[in-house]
Amino acid sequence: MFKLKEKLEAGEFVITSEIAPPKGPDLGEFIEKAKLVQDRVVAINVTDNQRAIMRLSSLVASAALEREGIESIYQLACRDRNRLALQSDLLGAHAFGIRNVLPLTGDAVAQGDQKDAKPVFEMTSVKLMALVQKLNQGLSYNDHPLNGKTEFFVGGAVDPKNIGAKAFFQKMEEKMKYGAEFFQSQPVYDLDLVEKFFRYAEEHRVKSLIGVLLVKGPKQAAFLNSHVPGIRIPDEIIHRFNGASEPLQVGIDFAARQIRELRPLSHGIHIMTVGREDLVPEILNRAGL
Repeated sequence: MFKLKEKLEAGEFVITSEIAPPKGPDLGEFIEKAKLVQDRVVAINVTDNQRAIMRLSSLVASAALEREGIESIYQLACRDRNRLALQSDLLGAHAFGIRNVLPLTGDAVAQGDQKDAKPVFEMTSVKLMALVQKLNQGLSYNDHPLNGKTEFFVGGAVDPKNIGAKAFFQKMEEKMKYGAEFFQSQPVYDLDLVEKFFRYAEEHRVKSLIGVLLVKGPKQAAFLNSHVPGIRIPDEIIHRFNGASEPLQVGIDFAARQIRELRPLSHGIHIMTVGREDLVPEILNRAGL
């Protein structure tokens, strides 16, 4: 069932999406949201306490998707776990049929809803990729043999807005060294940067999925610009919202236009609708996909 790896390796244009687990034990609505998009995307990212806001375990939510026949991309943040917990969770994920994993360092606790929580950060995303690489070789972090090898397909997060910095390429190369085979980006609005990133990915034989964010109105745009690191909504879309009788339609049209522009400059897109998964089919329809 591992379509993401298969389609990327076959050179197909791939669409992924993203859903946050619920703030509570009931997975019903989460599963229903995933079913709204499952026929239009190859896999769904399951976020791991994104923005340091507590939600149900990304491991459990990813396993729930796999149980429904929906391919997941399991996000795993270093912020909340030491190496023992990271290894245990990864082995558990593999046992539940999860094969796609996106290691992340994790957002700072100070950004979240429980600011007095103690962060761990024993590892970085790159070190976590190295750990996954060892598990794929049948070894634990300290090189003790396991009773089998994992078969994780490893992705990396990237922000092409930083492509001009030397550290950008150094970190990319580190992630590729430790097994990253595809990259999902933050939303990017500069096509020149996207093209540079695409050329770099092509040269290094890794796959690039560019982030497309549905911005639903001016209030959300202002919030994202003020509170979400790595995201900067351009003035163009904010101006379009001003005076619009239906700002949501403006946001849908803008996302669809982005997808059309990005298609020749990427191996796929990663579409984020922040709670409006029901709009993913409409956005893709308007984009001609």
